[in-house]
Amino acid sequence: MAPDILDRIRSTIRDVPDFPNPGILFKDITPVLANPTLLAQTIDGMIEATGITQVDKVVGIDARGFIFGALIAERLGAGFIPVRKKGKLPWQTRGVDYALEYGTNTVEIHLDAIAPGETVLLADDLLATGGTACAALHLIEQAGGKVLGSTFFIELSFLGGREKVAGSGPVHSLITY
Repeated sequence: MAPDILDRIRSTIRDVPDFPNPGILFKDITPVLANPTLLAQTIDGMIEATGITQVDKVVGIDARGFIFGALIAERLGAGFIPVRKKGKLPWQTRGVDYALEYGTNTVEIHLDAIAPGETVLLADDLLATGGTACAALHLIEQAGGKVLGSTFFIELSFLGGREKVAGSGPVHSLITY
């Protein structure tokens, strides 16, 4: 991606101090989402970073990953698969628990979402500690999907998520802090 486009995208991300808790500097991507040109350039950049031109399915993680995953899937001519929080999918699911700072959470995928051998790209808005992404990758692998890689809009490198996710294939981030 051209540096000037990347700079424009980066400069549009809004910093929100003390959200959702004191001491957290939240990266608000809604100004990028609201600008159709920047949104299209973001999707292009996330795809370009992977080098992937063909994939069977794109998996997006609840909730903002749905935005990026669905748009990437459409561009690649692939199916889109949501990974959601427990109890949010309407049909038979498989789930996996993962650790949070205090406690655990569960994400689920439909049992028939990915056929064995299908190629899959994971997409999400943010790579932080890697817990949710690792859980989603585990669900893909349980289904027999072949993970080609993961792509994220933003990576918070100081939280170490890349190291956790890298065991399931190449990891790409458009913007790193």
